[in-house]
Amino acid sequence: MGIVESVRAVMWARKRQQSEVAYGVALGHERFGPRELRDQAVEAERAGFDIVCCSDHLAPWWDPVTGPPAHCASAWVWLGAAGEATSQISLGPAVSAIVHRYNPVVMAQQAATLELMNPGRAFLAVGSGEAMNEVPAGLRWPPPAEQLARTEEALEIIAGMLNGQTVTREGRYFRAEGARLYDVPPRRVPVYMSAFGPKAAAIAGRLADGVWTLAHPVKAPRVIAAYRKACEEAGREPGEIILQGIIAAAETDDMALESSREWKPTLVDGNYAGDISDPAQVGQTGDEVSDRKYKMMAIVSSDPATHVRRLKTMRAMGATAIVVMNVSGADPMGTLRLYGEHVLPELRS
Repeated sequence: MGIVESVRAVMWARKRQQSEVAYGVALGHERFGPRELRDQAVEAERAGFDIVCCSDHLAPWWDPVTGPPAHCASAWVWLGAAGEATSQISLGPAVSAIVHRYNPVVMAQQAATLELMNPGRAFLAVGSGEAMNEVPAGLRWPPPAEQLARTEEALEIIAGMLNGQTVTREGRYFRAEGARLYDVPPRRVPVYMSAFGPKAAAIAGRLADGVWTLAHPVKAPRVIAAYRKACEEAGREPGEIILQGIIAAAETDDMALESSREWKPTLVDGNYAGDISDPAQVGQTGDEVSDRKYKMMAIVSSDPATHVRRLKTMRAMGATAIVVMNVSGADPMGTLRLYGEHVLPELRS
């Protein structure tokens, strides 16, 4: 791996070495337009976040006809613009699916280009995605076993190319013939894999530079344990352990809740593995999540102390980095400022 050129990227690596935690914010293409999100990225850097990332969706989690406004601009085009608008903050997708929409050869090229344009700042986070983003692009949504097999096969190609190799592979799902990067960044782009269960975590342990999972109090420890075990069996040091949560702030707790309820479907397991591709149907699954359960999983509060307390709980689960998804429809910029003025300083004090 080459020299990391960005001060902020070095800071992220140093924090991990010193057992400190990096903090990032994920920005939602499903809820906000790309120009709004670019402004949010600038505000996130100003607030002192270490990482900014974005969802990579073709469809939103709800039907904009019956629900709140919805957007879904290209994550990779936006990442290029976000890199130009910021100067130090690490950036990448959270996460890009590699089962169909993105050919792994092209994905490796995109990640390398992001790094070349933003030296020391890029990362790639990948996963198996959701039916609502892959089915409209022409994929028959496969069962979970095939989703994992596709992800592993694609990740092998991506990792090889980012390592500077020329890759030829005749796989079951993907094919590469003399694929290589002709612009190889001095620093290898780190690749993190999304995992919701032990099998995916094991793939991350063998092939990725870290595991990315939701901060579920029961499921996350199992994922982390499976990841660490796979790293040990592969003779590798564990990489980043990135826990993701949901945040929303507003003038009142009720306003924060009301302006973010459309994100409830993100807490329904079936929307990730199941063959549910209609946003209207996906949105209806949010009815399965009560307000009480939603507030247990999401940090929905106007009080910065509540955010600090909940994030400390996530930190205690073993995270090397925590990424919060900003879903405040009422005041997304205010939520970022709240973190910059009160939450991040307290977490780092």
